[in-house]
Amino acid sequence: MSLKDRISDEIKAAMKAKDKLRLETVRGIKKVILEKESELRATGREALNQEEELAIVMQLAKQRRDSIQQFTDAGREELADKEAQELEILSEYLPAQLSDADVEAAIVAVIEQVGASGPRDMGKVMGPVMQKLKGQADGAKVQAMVKAQLLGS
Repeated sequence: MSLKDRISDEIKAAMKAKDKLRLETVRGIKKVILEKESELRATGREALNQEEELAIVMQLAKQRRDSIQQFTDAGREELADKEAQELEILSEYLPAQLSDADVEAAIVAVIEQVGASGPRDMGKVMGPVMQKLKGQADGAKVQAMVKAQLLGS
């Protein structure tokens, strides 16, 4: 079942349960998917592949994390709470997140693979690490861990 089909089922279930927040969040996902599909039609494709659908949900989750940070900094806890609840719903559509130890192991492996030796090699490491961990770890967290590893080496 594609993400688009799953989302349609979730919309129906949220409507029946009268879960306004879930309905709003899931409709938001569907809206972005439909927008991206309409852009694709110009290239001759009809539907998004699973990787593209995952990228959409990852982007929406990142937006929520950024919003939570901004609302918290501004002292708007009620808005930060709403964004956190939406992020929780979005995370149901993302692959399971790796533990810090697993992320660190992947980073160490890539550092050894590319022969990185210091902070100036950050770009050489980040690309392959993010490719390897796509959807399984937060980019900001990975970046901080890569920086720490490179400063330590």
